[in-house]
Amino acid sequence: MVRSRRAATGKAARARGGPRADARCPAGSVACRSVPTDKRARQRAAREQKQSEIQKSRKRKRNTRRTLGLAVLAAAIVGIVFAVNQGSKAAAPTTTTTSTTTSTSTTTTSTTLKAGVPRCPPLAGSAQRVILFEGAPGNCITKTAVFDATFTTSLGNIVVSMPAASSYAAVNNFVFLARYRYYDKTTFHRVIPGFVVQGGDPWGDGTGGPQHYPGYSFTGNTPPASCKTKPSQAACYQPGDIAMANSTGPTTNGSQFFFVLPGGQKVLNQEPNYTIFGKVISGTNIMDKIGADGTSSGTPAVKVQLLTVTVKQVAG
Repeated sequence: MVRSRRAATGKAARARGGPRADARCPAGSVACRSVPTDKRARQRAAREQKQSEIQKSRKRKRNTRRTLGLAVLAAAIVGIVFAVNQGSKAAAPTTTTTSTTTSTSTTTTSTTLKAGVPRCPPLAGSAQRVILFEGAPGNCITKTAVFDATFTTSLGNIVVSMPAASSYAAVNNFVFLARYRYYDKTTFHRVIPGFVVQGGDPWGDGTGGPQHYPGYSFTGNTPPASCKTKPSQAACYQPGDIAMANSTGPTTNGSQFFFVLPGGQKVLNQEPNYTIFGKVISGTNIMDKIGADGTSSGTPAVKVQLLTVTVKQVAG
């Protein structure tokens, strides 16, 4: 009698000690899966706790990196803002004969930065140098007065004759500032050969404008428009003239001035917007020597110091 393959297989399995199939628990039944022991439960809980701690550690590291990144970014932003602000303070527009801008540096420790009441100074000059005023000066000189102004430079003296009758506002202003020692220890900051020698900035670099120093502006008279076509007129610019520099026209005169070098009158007479208030009567060679050290950019190769300006009434 031949036994069935199933019976033989089952018997062989029992002989090998294999498990006997339970008819009540078909293979894959969820209901018949083994229940974990307490040891297995503890192992699983330990693994889950370890994974939780790993996740928390990773989260803390991410937060730390994020915080550090934000701190570095914030520091960089602050640094950029500071640099821009410093640059905005340190940076000044290019000046021309007619431009005067601002600055916040000092040239001498004996200078007062407190705005002074524009009282007429003593004839012998103020004991203290003042470069900032609350307004323009009143009439400190007579309308018929004539002054000699001596510019004591590091190369020698230049003497200028200033008749008040021809340019009263400009001469009155210049005498006022000179007697307050406004021009002491400045420089001729802009020098262009064949054009002009410019000075009158209390900082000595051309960045002291009338809206800040001396703190006011005034209106001066100008040569006639006919100088464009007839430059030989006495009222037109000539070499050796001294005139007021301004920012946008004769209503914005302040303290800066310029000497007209030989050849400069040709350019200036095409734009007669600058108030002439005097003429060099001595020291033309010093003026020309300063002019020879200039450059086409205006930055002098050698900076000549204006040590002091003294004024003396000689007539009127």
